[in-house]
Amino acid sequence: MLVDDDAEFRGAVMAALQCCSDITPVAAAASRADGLALLSRAPADVMLVAPALPDGSGLEVIRAAVRRWPGCAVMVATTLGDRADLLDCIEAGAAGYLPKDSAPGHILDEIRGLSNGGGSINPLIAHRILMRSRRGEPALSTYEAQALELIARGFTADEAARRMEVSRHTVLSFVRSVYARMQALAASRPDGLAS
Repeated sequence: MLVDDDAEFRGAVMAALQCCSDITPVAAAASRADGLALLSRAPADVMLVAPALPDGSGLEVIRAAVRRWPGCAVMVATTLGDRADLLDCIEAGAAGYLPKDSAPGHILDEIRGLSNGGGSINPLIAHRILMRSRRGEPALSTYEAQALELIARGFTADEAARRMEVSRHTVLSFVRSVYARMQALAASRPDGLAS
């Protein structure tokens, strides 16, 4: 499912999915209200959501999707990899980030990876999480910290996996685990919002 007001991006995603036999698009919306309305349907496995929509925040759609469809993996789709609200989206329940200028093959790989329990991350987000962990939230295991350090230095998940002598899936599982802890911490705050 796709919730994004960028018609060109929606078209690119749908075009990529038409060439793919293992991923089926179920719905698309261009606004917060329409995205929330889609949640009354049968659950999707993966949802791509823009953080900013013409009638409100994508955070509302992410939070509602996580509550209504706990098995759905949510990915933030944005043009700006350094958006301050990406960590807010992760804390709201997103398990990944997809640059809108990604090649069609990369879009499909990210959707598949998310559907299979992995998470996606970029160097800036890894750096921000590491900075937060130095303040105590979230607490990171040695391996999680090592994976984030490598990604923050610009290594891909594949490169980090080779350096750590683990699989790519393991690195992405570390990322997903850190995201889950961030989400639990955000939910435990009195206001339920990111710090």
